This record gives sequence, structure tokens and C-alpha cells, in this order.
Amino acid sequence: MLGAMTSRPGPQVIFDLDGTLVDSEPNYYEAGRRLLARYGVSDFGWENHTRFIGIGTRETLETLRAEYGIDAPVDELLAGKNALYLELAGASTEVFGQMRVFVERLHAAGVPMAVASGSSRAAIGAVLAVTGLDAYIPLYVSAEEVAHGKPEPDVFLETARRMGAEPGDCVVLEDAPPGAAAARAAGMRCIAVPYVPATVSDPAFTAADLLFAQGQSAFTAEAAYGWLLGGAEGTGRSAGPGARP
Repeated sequence: MLGAMTSRPGPQVIFDLDGTLVDSEPNYYEAGRRLLARYGVSDFGWENHTRFIGIGTRETLETLRAEYGIDAPVDELLAGKNALYLELAGASTEVFGQMRVFVERLHAAGVPMAVASGSSRAAIGAVLAVTGLDAYIPLYVSAEEVAHGKPEPDVFLETARRMGAEPGDCVVLEDAPPGAAAARAAGMRCIAVPYVPATVSDPAFTAADLLFAQGQSAFTAEAAYGWLLGGAEGTGRSAGPGARP
């Protein structure tokens, strides 16, 4: 287990990975589709996949195993999906443009950052490496390393512990309601950037401290950075085009 980093004053930023920093959902969908096909499931479509955005891989597979009556143990399914995903992610993973700008700006300002994700530790490491984000965010925590995944707060609390930060000093960036709910349960502020447009009115998002209602198309590094350091015009949960109070 990694040791705690030295605490520093000011905000400390924790990013969700999939759908927030990187557009990995297409790869996760394809990995899941291929995995389920091995077990005779031929009708798993994108809409089915969107139900599980923000949910840990193990929890997702436990649900799918029950729904489709798959006899294979969850650990076998998990190993299979992780292998498929790593193959796809290593070939191509896209970082959202303004998120990369935001990360680089935070790094230049000396703001501590970490990733807290429902993905496996191997998958997080591979994605950060292939995208070059590992140069800015060396600390990451997988939900596999804690007792409960999102929407429980465990992964965020463990990340804060390793950062040497108080939960109240942390700001979480999330794209899915379970993650936003987990951030709130952890006592952290949340910048919500919905990946699935239909989820924008979810209570977990409407309770966020800053909501970019139109998702990544509305998110800007300038707006998020200004709000984070208290320099955004006005108060409340709005900054930038598409953000909503």
C-alpha cells in the first residue's frame, strides 16, 4: 500500500477516471460485449452498458452474471474483462481535451491530485501511462482496494488518506451519479460533468457544488480552475457555458 503524501494547504483534487478524465466508456462497453459473447449473451447493447457507468467493474459483473444466468464465478469474469479492456485501452484511450488542460494547469500551480476509480488498479495504471497523465497524477486508488465501491465513500476517503488530506479540503470531479453521491458521502466538494445527458437531473448531480449540465462539451479548464480557487464570478453551482446553479 502506498504511503501518505505530505499534506499541503489549499484544495486537493481527486479525479474519477473513466468518463471524467478519459473517454474510456467505449472501450469498457466493447470489453463487456466481447466478454458476455463468450458466455452466449448476444444482445448486450450500449444502452445496457450505460446503466453501469460509475459503478465498479466487480459490482457490474455481479449484476450481469445474475441477470444473464452466467455460471462462471465473478473472479473469472473479472479477469476476462480486465484483460480485454487492457488490450483495448492500450491501443487507444482519449483524454478529454479540457481535462488535460485542467490537469496541466493544476500541476503547474502545485495543486495535489489523485485518481479514485472503480476500475482495477492495473487498468488505472495502464490508462494513465498510455495517455501520459501519470506524469501529473502518480497517485491512484482502485475500488478493489477498499471494502465498498461507489456510491459508498470508501475509495475517496482512502485516496484522501493517502494524500494526507482532510476530506473537507478535497474536490472531486465526477461524471456519474454514484460517484457524485460517494463524494458527498465522503464530505468532499464535487464538480459534476455528466457523461450520460439523461442523468443530469439526478439528485446526486443537482446537489453538486458545480454542475456542468452539458457535460464535457461545456467543461472548461478556466471555469473549473476559477471556481476551485474562488476566482469565478459569482457564487453557487455555476461557471462556464452549460453549468447550472
